[in-house]
Formats: sequence, structure tokens, C-alpha cells
Amino acid sequence: MLVSGATWAQSPATPTTIALPLPGGPDKRVVTKAFPQKGPMILQRTRPPLLETPFEVFDRGVFTPNDAFYVRWHWAVIPTEIGVDTFRLSVQGHVDKELSLSLKEIVDGLPRVELAAVNQCSGNSRGFTEPRVAGAQWANGAMGNAKWMGVKLRDVLDRAGIKPGAVAVRFAGLDEPVVGDAPKFMKSLSLDHARDGEVMIAYAMNGEQLPLLNGFPLRLVVPGWYSTYWVKMLDRIEVLSTPDENFWTKSAYLIPDTPAADMKPGQTGVAMVPITKMVPRSFITNIRAGEPLKAGLKNLVRGIAFGGATGVRSVDLSMDGGTTWLPTVLGRDEGKYSFRQWQAEVTPAAGDLALMVRCTNDDGLAQPRANNWNPSGFMHNGIETVRAKVA
Repeated sequence: MLVSGATWAQSPATPTTIALPLPGGPDKRVVTKAFPQKGPMILQRTRPPLLETPFEVFDRGVFTPNDAFYVRWHWAVIPTEIGVDTFRLSVQGHVDKELSLSLKEIVDGLPRVELAAVNQCSGNSRGFTEPRVAGAQWANGAMGNAKWMGVKLRDVLDRAGIKPGAVAVRFAGLDEPVVGDAPKFMKSLSLDHARDGEVMIAYAMNGEQLPLLNGFPLRLVVPGWYSTYWVKMLDRIEVLSTPDENFWTKSAYLIPDTPAADMKPGQTGVAMVPITKMVPRSFITNIRAGEPLKAGLKNLVRGIAFGGATGVRSVDLSMDGGTTWLPTVLGRDEGKYSFRQWQAEVTPAAGDLALMVRCTNDDGLAQPRANNWNPSGFMHNGIETVRAKVA
């Protein structure tokens, strides 16, 4: 059995465009269907593929369909087909017994687990950063929520046996740098985190096998942490007896060691640390900017929220610029790492209306009024505002 596709483009698809009101542009982006196992996606980059989920998808439910789930790769050399009978996951390094596991041994030989969790790019919403910063100019669609199926990383590590003195576990996939001296993409977790029973090796999402572009046949799932740790096409696990010094762990994906990872543009001498846990976010999904609402009548406002590294405690809505906040009704709880739907009814007066939505997570952390700023455009979670017309 193979996942095939000699090229990324599977069929001649006529691209359309979508307006993205990013400050300073671009004003429009191409929407394409030219990638395998994907429907209409906002094209950020062709090689390596960066595909953004159209925002209207998030109004359809808490789980993001596989064919609309965003895509982000670091290197452009990515397999276009994988033989499931020959694929192996290796476990090596500071272990009692090195392993070379087939997919069948993983799927049929280890206990199966499921977990709903949000996967979000560290730079989601970077396009709204002011002053602008380099990197993919994502709007709010570099995120998705899925029900992941797989095995606990702990069970795989226990099968290999961890030698005394181990401190970290490093992960690598089948993607390769475009030039020989570029650093292979690898990420690591502390040994305790890797063995916490929540970190998974997933082989399915939303009841189907992983799409090729989302990491088939295996990907790491690190619930509550940004997607830089969710290594795709995972084929190598290495237990380390010393801290990981590879480029992608030590020097890349760093944020200011400050509250909310915030600093001033041009500021120097700021200590930097690796980005890790996500922070709470919430969005209005059924009303677009400029959309008309009915004055003096009840209007339904709904959306999604997630708590980041923990669950959603509450979601509140404001119609007066954040002076007062109204509680919303939360939908079904799919787990602390999942999107959660919310809704409220509002009866606005005629005129311009600014709807603001704010999530507070189970740790009591609430979204800030405005986005942070750092040179990478990481970890944005400022309160979202949708401006509507009421008549």
C-alpha cells in the first residue's frame, strides 16, 4: 500500500483569491485546490508547502476537517509517497534496546489512545503584527483541531528501556534540507515531558489516516504546545543523555523571556527562551467584518475558543469596546486541549458595532487586550474584534 503523488499538484485547478485585511498587505491571497488530499486552501507558499485554513471552516464545528487542516513544513524535500510495508520508526540513543518498529507493530502491538487537541503554528496571526516582521504572513488560519489516534510515546520508550542519566528525547522526520549543510529539522522534549502519558505518536486524525501533508504515516502530538514540536513523518526517536544542542532546539523558535513574550521593537539585550505552551484564544466565526446585523432583534453570535495549555473556563463577549463583558454559553467539552464552541444572543442598537471576544482558561489566564510584539511574530493571542453594521 502506498500514499502516492509524484508531484504536489494533483490536478489542474483554477485558483481563486480571498481578501485578507492584513495591515500593510497583501490584500489578497490565492485559494487553491492543487494539493493532494486537500480542498480549497489559502496558499502561503508552494515549496515547502504552507497552506492556511480558510476561516469559514472554523464555523462548521470544533474539529477541523482533514482536507482543510493547515499545512506548514520547514524544508522542501518531502517524500511524495511512502511504502507502509517498508517504513520503520527507529528508537535509539541512551536506551537499553534499540528498536526498529513497523507500522503494523505500532498500530497492532501497542495500546491505542485518542485525544482531541489543537495544533497551532507558533506564528499563527503573524500577518497582523505591527510593526511587521519577517516570516509567513498568516492570518488566523494556521491552526486546527483534531481527534488524534495513536499510541503513547511513553509506551514506545518503555519498550526500548531508558538508561539512567537520560535527560531528553529528540525527534526527526523524513523531510530533509534543500542543501547539504543546512540543519535537519529536529525537536526535543525533556524526558519527563516525553513520558507524561499525554504526548502521542499519532497515525490517524478525525477517524482517518493522516494526510500526507499533515505527516503521514506518523506524527508527534504534543498537546498544549505549539506545533513546532509536532514533528511530521516521524521516523526517528533518540534518547539523549545530555541537553539537546541542535539548531532547531537551541537557536530557533525563541521568544522573549518576558510576560506574554512581549518586547518593544528595536529593544536589545532581551533574554530569549524556547517557545513551548500555547495561550488562550477565542474567535467569532459566524459574523464577518462589515456584515449587517438587525437592530432591536436578537442576533446569534458564535465562535470557538481554546485554553492553550489547559481547558476553557469561560468565554465573554463585549459590545462596548471592552467596558463590560457578557458571559457566553459554552458548548460540549471535547477535552482540555480542544477547541470549544461558544454562543450568545445580542440585541444591538442601530449603528456601528464592535464585537469583542475573550477567553479565560482554567488556570485563570485571560487574553490580553492587544497582541504582543516580538521579532518572530510568535504567540499572538490579543482579543479579537469584529466590526459589524447594525440597521
